[in-house]
Amino acid sequence: MNFRKSSSVSKTELFEEIPVYQAVLQLSIPSVISSLVMVIYNLSDTYFVGLLNNPIETAAVTLVSPVTLGFNAVNNLFGVGCSSMISRALGRKQEDFASRISSFGFYGALCSGLMFSLLCLLFQQPLLGLLGANDTTWAATEAYLYWTVLWGAAPSILNVVLAYMVRSEGASLHASIGTMSGCILNIILDPIFILPQGLNMGASGAGLATFLSNCAACIYFFILLYKKRANSCIRISPRNFSLEKNLVLGVCQVGIPSAIQNLLNVTSMTLLNNLTAVYGPDAVAAMGIAQKINQVPMQMAFGFSQGCMPIISYTYSGKLYSRMKDSIDFAFRALVPIMIGITALYFIFSGNLIRLFMDNPTIIQYGTSFLRGLCLILPFLRMDFLTVSIFQSLGNGRIPLFFSILRKLILEVPALFLLDWLFPMYGLAYAQLIAEMVLAAVAMVMVKRLYRKLHITTGFGLRTSISMVSLVC
Repeated sequence: MNFRKSSSVSKTELFEEIPVYQAVLQLSIPSVISSLVMVIYNLSDTYFVGLLNNPIETAAVTLVSPVTLGFNAVNNLFGVGCSSMISRALGRKQEDFASRISSFGFYGALCSGLMFSLLCLLFQQPLLGLLGANDTTWAATEAYLYWTVLWGAAPSILNVVLAYMVRSEGASLHASIGTMSGCILNIILDPIFILPQGLNMGASGAGLATFLSNCAACIYFFILLYKKRANSCIRISPRNFSLEKNLVLGVCQVGIPSAIQNLLNVTSMTLLNNLTAVYGPDAVAAMGIAQKINQVPMQMAFGFSQGCMPIISYTYSGKLYSRMKDSIDFAFRALVPIMIGITALYFIFSGNLIRLFMDNPTIIQYGTSFLRGLCLILPFLRMDFLTVSIFQSLGNGRIPLFFSILRKLILEVPALFLLDWLFPMYGLAYAQLIAEMVLAAVAMVMVKRLYRKLHITTGFGLRTSISMVSLVC
């Protein structure tokens, strides 16, 4: 009994009492580290497959990316939807309700992952064609898809959803350790399964390593939840499962718009891969490498934004608006110099970074241009990520959905066709920049409107961000 009380006080101190910057960093830094390790694990597939110096194998990893990105639709439906609702329930001191939310999220994610694999198995041939696989890349793409999707969908999705829910009650470090354990195992297994010195499985070996590492991460979370069962509101027992109307609607209110957002990401990536595939396997491989490298700072911004969600949700539901505003301001302010610095480094050393993955003159030439175009989005992207996380934290799924439709359907997709027509192949890497510049300005307007609605004075962090956006534009 005393242990439960102590745990409750610890959560209260984290969300309500300790300095805002300390609380935000305590929640966000493990999330950022976890995101970075996850990017490194994604990069490891590309890196070790790239050591084979076979553009076809590298292209296979790139072509399957939209499907694995599609996992995020389920991750966000149950991970973002449940975690936002769990944190808000804790802010209202409704721990039993939070437990029922977590059980619903777990079984929803498990069933969705199994259904994902089944559908991909039934429609595998048309799916490969839709992804842009041709006679040259078909076999390698099919082999990579086999392990990462047909076998790997459920553990990959459960791993992320469990991390979201564990983080929602303030246990950001445990969430990150779980995610990182799988990533680190994947990095260890990749050279064993991929390279000729090991099992020489190529892209198929990369997929098998990913599947096994995600299974290991799930096992970590199961053990963690069992050991913390006395003082955690996260429950995966069928006894806690509930389909009560306000629970399901609450999760879907945030989760469905977030899932649609990721499906739109899949659509745009599939379109980008198909447009790039016209220029051959070298172009596809180069674009895939450039995208993976650019994922490092993108995941830093994403991890920081997701790490802020529990404290924003908790303080909003507890009507601690001043503390909520301070958390948001600090988050906006912290990422500005980091993203600008990384953009400069990527632009200057783009060729060297591409060469690390494949020492092929054509791919280095293509990849250098692609990475320079892609990295320019970083100062703007962090505004988008933070704003989406803010409204997800408040239980408002409409604003993130609006952002996704604006980014992908209205801005990015038309820009892909237009820039590819104006600057064949090379223009493709600059479509996201157009979208993110517009979204950064819209994000500032949305946050200012939120502050006015809650009668909050615009903080220094937001004013700094507005100034930075204006300066960059």
